[in-house]
Amino acid sequence: MSQTHNRVLIIVILGALSTISPFAIDMYLPAFPEIAKALQTTTARVSLSLASYFAGLAAGQLAYGPLLDRFGRKLPLYAGLLLFIVASVLCLFVRNVESLVALRFVQAVGGCAAGVAAMAMVRDFFPAHETAKIISLLILVISASPMFAPSVGVLVAVQLGWQWVFIVLAAFVLVMLLVSRWVLPDGHPPDRSVSLRLRPILQNYFAVLREPQFLTYSVAGAFAFSGLLVYVTSSPIIFMEVFQVSAKQFGAIFAGLSVGFIGSNQVNVLLLRKFSSEQIFRGALLVECPTALLLLVGTWFGWFGLPATLVLLFIALSSLGLAYSNAAALALVPFSRNIGSASAMLGFLQIGISGLASASIGIFDSKTMLPVALVFMATSWIAFAILRFGKRFIPEVKFVEESGAVILPH
Repeated sequence: MSQTHNRVLIIVILGALSTISPFAIDMYLPAFPEIAKALQTTTARVSLSLASYFAGLAAGQLAYGPLLDRFGRKLPLYAGLLLFIVASVLCLFVRNVESLVALRFVQAVGGCAAGVAAMAMVRDFFPAHETAKIISLLILVISASPMFAPSVGVLVAVQLGWQWVFIVLAAFVLVMLLVSRWVLPDGHPPDRSVSLRLRPILQNYFAVLREPQFLTYSVAGAFAFSGLLVYVTSSPIIFMEVFQVSAKQFGAIFAGLSVGFIGSNQVNVLLLRKFSSEQIFRGALLVECPTALLLLVGTWFGWFGLPATLVLLFIALSSLGLAYSNAAALALVPFSRNIGSASAMLGFLQIGISGLASASIGIFDSKTMLPVALVFMATSWIAFAILRFGKRFIPEVKFVEESGAVILPH
């Protein structure tokens, strides 16, 4: 197999692994009413299983970091995928919502292994200077999955029943387990010097957080990225309640705005030929911040109708597509020996900060767009402030291509 084909194959596999949790989150959403009916409960109670999945996703991030460093990439990945499959199968036999909530937590702990391992293997297989480009390609796949997963979920749940959503998820992950075993290269070898005792693990994570470049770009990137989750979770309120669009119109609007985020990730690949990741990240924030501020001010004074709101959201989401992939790449560059732990902490910060930002919308209990615009503006400017402040403690931003960060032969 040629090196070019090997590169493409690795990117496709890592992208597919990265979609496991997005599909597990979005695919079963249309089945909520059917699940609630089957378990004799309410849709609101069923939605707790979504919250438990996010909790498991955040907790699992930190658990897999040292495992990926100690045992290499493959064994923890296999264990996580097997755990996901078992939890998915057990979801078929639940008799109450409490069991579903618990199993979704376990399912998330298993599924997040794929995302953490995929991010770590980007640095295993590709030179450091290509990291942002490869992450952009992965984000393209991840970003597209929420557009298709609910549609697949509707088709499966309506035609076959809600249990088949979990059967399809288990089957997909089983395929990825076999592909990972027989097609994906091994990645970073096991490092037996990495301890699995709690104190050394915590010390390792603190060492990751003490790296100024990681801390600056991971936290700034997480705050910037949280704007996307704020938008996704609030989009029904924005469009269906504030602007009174129909469900069909909402689907078209959501898909159209997704083009901005997805497209900018691909523009990023072209921009990286002339600009550094640091320049692109800073430039993206310089676009996102005033756009978010204008959206807040216009919402406060009632200046904007639907067309103007769509334009501003499109610009903001496009800048987000440029921001996070470059921030993630810059955060991971300083590491070699403990990339697994760094990738895990990166994911934990992204999920944790984005989840808190998204959850804060509910505090306002408002049926207007003002809380959304306020949180969107706050996260954008916090990201910019962290970047400006954090760079003071980075003597020189590292773009070093470390030895060993090359494509592994298949």
